[in-house]
Amino acid sequence: MESGLISIGKMAEMSQLSVAALRLYDELGLLKPKYKDPETGYRYYDTAQNARLDMIAYMKELGMSLGEIGDVLRKEDIVLIETILAQKNEQLHHQMRALRAQHDAVERAIASIERYRKSPVQGTIVLEYIDCRYLWGIPCTENFYESGIRAFEQEQASLRQALLKRGFSQVLSYNVGTSIRKEDFVAGLFVPQDTFVFVGYRDRLRLPDVTVADSGMYACVYLNSFDDERDCAARLLEHCRAQGWTVCGDYFCEILTEFNVFDDSKRSMFLRLQVPVSFDK
Repeated sequence: MESGLISIGKMAEMSQLSVAALRLYDELGLLKPKYKDPETGYRYYDTAQNARLDMIAYMKELGMSLGEIGDVLRKEDIVLIETILAQKNEQLHHQMRALRAQHDAVERAIASIERYRKSPVQGTIVLEYIDCRYLWGIPCTENFYESGIRAFEQEQASLRQALLKRGFSQVLSYNVGTSIRKEDFVAGLFVPQDTFVFVGYRDRLRLPDVTVADSGMYACVYLNSFDDERDCAARLLEHCRAQGWTVCGDYFCEILTEFNVFDDSKRSMFLRLQVPVSFDK
């Protein structure tokens, strides 16, 4: 055995690794000891081999697996390193987009629950300023106001499928709504136009045909039941007329949050019905 070699324990201590990790590196061919005692099986290392351990640690920090690191070390191919890192880069971008979407969903959920806690008594009509929002949706294929909740569930399922096909997480589909064209709403016709999701500023760049709900004053009413939407929406329209407010955009039914965690027999929704209004001066 050469002089100056150190035991596997000393090498592990110096490199901040475990003895088990060094044994694994030996088995995988990532780092062979300078000397292995044929009788005892003890491994001995040269301190200069820390340079290889530093390179292994660096590649692990870049997200490379031990198998990928082994390929690079065996082939000594700089192009292979570039190819692997390019793949890792794309994976990281995908993970970052997913995390941003999850973070946005968490913030929306917190805001929705807070809005629920602070909302007026169910059925009370209020006037609210609502910021600009981005919407993406698909046309409704059935009038669920006539057909009922099962038709509504089918529309929501179709929306989720459309989102998943475009690479979006299902979590986005928990901030949904439906719309009625202004002309139909003003005429008292309950014919759903689209089912949609509210998307963030970043997501709108990845989806085609995103529409904008302008900021402004909205006449709103809150309720806890899908079954009461039509009656409450009709009351909302009558209230706007009585106040002399002009409906100036499409009607939205927004699902602020759901409470199925408390009742698994049906979809329990907290809704905000809303329509943009303008005032004669």
